[in-house]
Amino acid sequence: MRQRERADGSGRPPALWRHRDFLLLWGGQAVSEIGSAVTVLALPLTAVVVLHASAFAVGVLAALAMAAFAVLALPAGLVVDRLRKRPLMIVCDTARLLIIGSVPLAAALGKLTMAQLYVVALAAGVGTVFFDVAYQSYLPLLIRADQLTDGNGKLQTTAQVAQVAGPGLGGALVGLLGAAGAMTADAASYLVSVITLLFIRTAEPGRRRGPAGGRSLSRPWRELTAGLSFVFGNPILRKIVACTATANLCGGIETALQIIYLVRVLHVRPAYTGLVVALAALGGVAGGAASGALSRRIGSARIIWVSILGLGPAALLLPLAQPGPGVLLYVAGLAGWTFCGVLYNVAQLSYRQAICPPELLGRMNAAVRWIVWGTLPVGSLLGGTLGTVIGIRPALWVAAAGSSAAGLWVFFSPLRGMRDVPARAGPRPPVLTRP
Repeated sequence: MRQRERADGSGRPPALWRHRDFLLLWGGQAVSEIGSAVTVLALPLTAVVVLHASAFAVGVLAALAMAAFAVLALPAGLVVDRLRKRPLMIVCDTARLLIIGSVPLAAALGKLTMAQLYVVALAAGVGTVFFDVAYQSYLPLLIRADQLTDGNGKLQTTAQVAQVAGPGLGGALVGLLGAAGAMTADAASYLVSVITLLFIRTAEPGRRRGPAGGRSLSRPWRELTAGLSFVFGNPILRKIVACTATANLCGGIETALQIIYLVRVLHVRPAYTGLVVALAALGGVAGGAASGALSRRIGSARIIWVSILGLGPAALLLPLAQPGPGVLLYVAGLAGWTFCGVLYNVAQLSYRQAICPPELLGRMNAAVRWIVWGTLPVGSLLGGTLGTVIGIRPALWVAAAGSSAAGLWVFFSPLRGMRDVPARAGPRPPVLTRP
């Protein structure tokens, strides 16, 4: 066994471009993210175009895709902290390959129903819960603490590239194979992710064992909620969670109504909806690419509130969009919001990973996901309800106003007096590789 290489003479951490296992993780996730972006477009399009679903039905579909986070995130964190993370990620990707692949198969057989789409959305969401918690907790074990911002920035950049390539590819596949058939690409992308994960050689530290004699009935509950205790015991994490939850609640409203707004209000052809979403996602690509440089220039802590307050009000352009050239207002608004959202996510995730003890990473990430992703299905249901009761465009005004104000949570927090993220007290365990 050998310890991972140290920084070079310049004091800078080793370049991730030469980190074989990170590149495998990064490459597999890039392909998987593109496939998932196809499904984000193709799943609601299947409901709207193939099964003629109502606004409320599409809202329920979006809510089910995120419902697992509200129910399973905390137990997922405990599972992730007790198991090796890479094998768990492989199992999750394999399960999602089969779940997503059932949609084009059922469509080809003429058996597709809204009930199956609901089950697929919910079941794939369960796999995503466990994968994402393991994924966020695996990265700090794979790379050094001083490489986290760089690593998260690269992963977020390719995730946003996927938001550009995925919808465009999805639109083309919808035109070629139909909305349901387009989801074949997502199923195949999970296979690529499984293969890349299998080739990673970095060995995880040994599984942490709990203290002896832990037979108390209260101890499992304390272990389950340890992540919540850590998050709510930290005044900055509390505000970060409140900010992200607010933004996600409003984002859930917008996401639930996005396809209906584009197709039925702005009269965008179904095959072109992917192009609109892809153009808007360029903002996220720019945000991910700029995150490292802006973090160094503005401050790794300060950028958390600067990012979301700086361009957050761009969301107000979404409900101003009109058919024809006015669709560009939707593109500009979503691009601006995505740009600041990616900057914010890279910064706050790197902050969380840097200050959290390694043995608590899974439960901390799960606690945050439980809260902030738990608001997404609520937002989706609220979006479907508001779209039905007050109309699509007024519902988007509600979402835009809430998104613009979300950054006030982190502005009025101790972050306002900090420039950079403090180093976590105590040594990090070495990351080991097989010889």
